[in-house]
Order: sequence, then structure tokens, then C-alpha cells
Amino acid sequence: MLVKMFHGFCMALADSVPGVSGGTVAFILGFYEKFIDALHGLFGKDNGARKAAVLYLAKLGVGWCLGLCLSVVALNDLFQTKTYFLSSLFLGLTAAAFPFILRTEWWALKGKGRYLPYTLLGVALVCGLSLVRGAASGGGVIDYWSLGVGELLYLFVAGALAIMAMVLPGISGSTLLLIFGVYAPTLYALRRLLALDLEVLPGLFALALGVLVGVGVSIRWIRAALRRNRAKMLYFILGLMAGSLYAIVMGPTTLSPPQQALHLETFHLGGFVLGVGILIGLERLKLLIARREARAEKTEDGTQGEEEAQSGGSPQGPA
Repeated sequence: MLVKMFHGFCMALADSVPGVSGGTVAFILGFYEKFIDALHGLFGKDNGARKAAVLYLAKLGVGWCLGLCLSVVALNDLFQTKTYFLSSLFLGLTAAAFPFILRTEWWALKGKGRYLPYTLLGVALVCGLSLVRGAASGGGVIDYWSLGVGELLYLFVAGALAIMAMVLPGISGSTLLLIFGVYAPTLYALRRLLALDLEVLPGLFALALGVLVGVGVSIRWIRAALRRNRAKMLYFILGLMAGSLYAIVMGPTTLSPPQQALHLETFHLGGFVLGVGILIGLERLKLLIARREARAEKTEDGTQGEEEAQSGGSPQGPA
């Protein structure tokens, strides 16, 4: 249970920052397939699978909520005062994810270079969204304390698309929120909600409703696509990740007031290295958890063997 809660905690930290998605962290830590199957079971018709999915996702969700609250409290102030440090850190997180995914999925990517156009499609999709953001949002900044019908609908669509990105390894849902210009306002609104400011509830409800609809619509497609066309999806995911680098560089321009995009003079090497180090730490943690689970299974098998030997070779005992 603690391992599952920790998995959820790590996913929340990833989901709350632009760069690596929670799906990518699940991929790196080795529980992505189980996570996707649980989401599929939650919306399926099998009652047994649904109960198992609810139990698994509840354990994951406790850690996720803890991680989100910690991120909201920490990131809201940091994103305003340490904008370029965080942007550099997000770049490090995203760049470091490439070798991990390539190494893990090389068996599916090897010899499939003909699918490279899917990578270009992913890059074009993210960069295109970044370029049209101003026009899509009317060039303004979302204000959770003064929302009309159009802004509520905009938040709903942003939430639906963001959760699709969070579930899919590759682009972070927070990167999409950054592209749509609602990342920093949402962080601040969540911070105010924790302080019991209920005026932000309509906007957050619209965003959350979009999240629920996005999960229901996308999960079956993502699960099926990864199983039937894994190589194509992986090339597409790599393209989303590459495009998110551009979105992160342009992220400061979505703040209120807008700041200059990240460039060589404002790039923070320490933040970039820290982002890389976080991903390496997660990979090491995955190996540690895998070794502990292997030892636990070996110990359990040995104990069962001793019990069977003492009972005459039968689990039920002597006749």
C-alpha cells in the first residue's frame, strides 16, 4: 500500500509541473500498464474488475492528493519568483526522460524508423497549440474570480485535453495547461481553495469536469493504441515530448504579467541538472523497489515450500 501511495505521490509531482507527465513517471517506475488497466476497469462493465480498480486507484489517489497539495503550496510562489529556474528544471526533467523511454522501449522501436512521421506529428501538434494559444484564449489571462460562460467552457476543454496528456506518457498535462495559459492561474486558485476561498469553485469544477470526461473518452483509445500499435504510439509520444520542450521555453510568456521566453541568458544550469537528477533518482528507486519485491517473493516461496514439506508435501496437511 505504501508503495502504491508513493507511486501516486510521484505522479502528482510530475502532473503538477510542466515537462514530464504522470504517465511518463508511471512508465519509468514500471506500473504504467497496471495503471491503464485499472482506469479501463473503472469505466468497464466487469464488476469484479471495477472493484479491484477502485481499490488500486484509491491507494494511488491518496498519495496523488498528498503530492498535489505539496506541489500547489510550493510551486505557486516559486513559479512567480523563480520562473526561469523552474523552467530550466522542467527542461531537465523532460530531456532526461528521453533516454529512459528509449532504453525501456527499444525492443518496440528498433527497426521501425518508418514511423518517424508520427514523431513529427507530435512535435507539430504541441508547437501548433503553443502558437495558437493567444488566439484561442482571446489573448487574456484566466481569472478564476471573474468567469463567464466562455471562460468556463475554455477551462472544461483545457481540463479534458490535459488529463489525456497526463494519462499518456509524453507531454505533461501541466504543459498543456501552460500552453492554454491557465497553469499559473490554476495553481493560485488551488492555493486559495486550500485557504477556503470558495469563489474559485466554479472554475475548478469546470476544469475537474473536463478531467472526468477526458478520462472516460480517452482511456480505451490510449490502451488499445498502445497494445495494437505500440511502435507508432511510442514515436508519437517522443514527438509530444520534443514539442513540450518548446512549450516550456515559451511558458513564461503565459504568466500575468507576461515575461520573456526562456533563453540562454536566463537559462539556469543548476535547475536543469536538478531536473535530470530527479529522473535518475526515480529510475534508481524503481530498481530498488523491484529488488525488494523480488526478495519478498523469494522469501514467500521459500516459506510456502517449508510449510508443504512439513505437511507431507500437501498444502492441506497429512491425510
